[in-house]
Amino acid sequence: MSDLVEPKLVDIVYETDEPVLYAVEDGIAWVTMNRPAFNNAQNSQMTYALDAAFQRAVSDDAVRVIVLRGNGKHFSAGHDIGTPGRDLHKTFERRHLLPDHTNKPAAELLYTREQEVYLGMCRRWRDIPKPTIAMVHGACIAGGLMLAWICDFIVASDDAFFQDPVQMMGIPGVEYFAHAFELPPRVAKDFLMLGERMPAPRAHSFGMVNRCVPRDALEAEVRGMAANLCKKGRLGLWLTKQAIHQVEDLRGKRTAMDAVFHMHHFAHAQNDLATGNSLGGLDGKSMAAANKKQSGEA
Repeated sequence: MSDLVEPKLVDIVYETDEPVLYAVEDGIAWVTMNRPAFNNAQNSQMTYALDAAFQRAVSDDAVRVIVLRGNGKHFSAGHDIGTPGRDLHKTFERRHLLPDHTNKPAAELLYTREQEVYLGMCRRWRDIPKPTIAMVHGACIAGGLMLAWICDFIVASDDAFFQDPVQMMGIPGVEYFAHAFELPPRVAKDFLMLGERMPAPRAHSFGMVNRCVPRDALEAEVRGMAANLCKKGRLGLWLTKQAIHQVEDLRGKRTAMDAVFHMHHFAHAQNDLATGNSLGGLDGKSMAAANKKQSGEA
């Protein structure tokens, strides 16, 4: 049986009650993903905690800039597809005008959930009226890309890398499909179809990353950028952000994302019919092993 066919009652073991840390300093809200034991893999517990942290920062007039970062070795290894805290079948009450997914049959379960916690939340976070900076180090993979891409700025350490390897599951990229807007089309095909790691300096060369600095200079670089933004007029920054988003959407970003989201879920359903598993039988360990083999690591 598949996750999509019949919900499974599993024991969920959260390794922390604080999957996201929050602190404010000199007008900067520091939002820190805090599942370092699992490379900040995003379960729903973390996703809803991120939503609450962003709402807190938006509601606080003393906060002028929001920085998103990851605790531990990596920014984020993506969506949680295999830790003891994977909570696919758990209900969370902070839903935004969408029904509970856990009592839905077949493909409706995953489609409803991902409209809320992946596509929906990322779109809301993209429209946060304050400047946002992703401070990326280590791995930024699949769902990690989504979190970086919703930010206005990406500042990365020169040893960071970006990757979307979900083609291994027969899926055409993560749910927040910004690939062909963040990268030139042929580079986006390379990135998705080959699934290889893109080093931060290469991402910087395409404009996906604003600044690429040595690891030991990363925080200072982000603090300097945030301090600069804190001096700017609040409304002017918000209007500028909206203006640029309007241009992106006139180029088709939102409608393209809607179309690819449906392709994404067609691929999940195909996996379920063909293999009995919406992820094509892959989990966190097997994906990590395949990534290491593809990257030539021991």
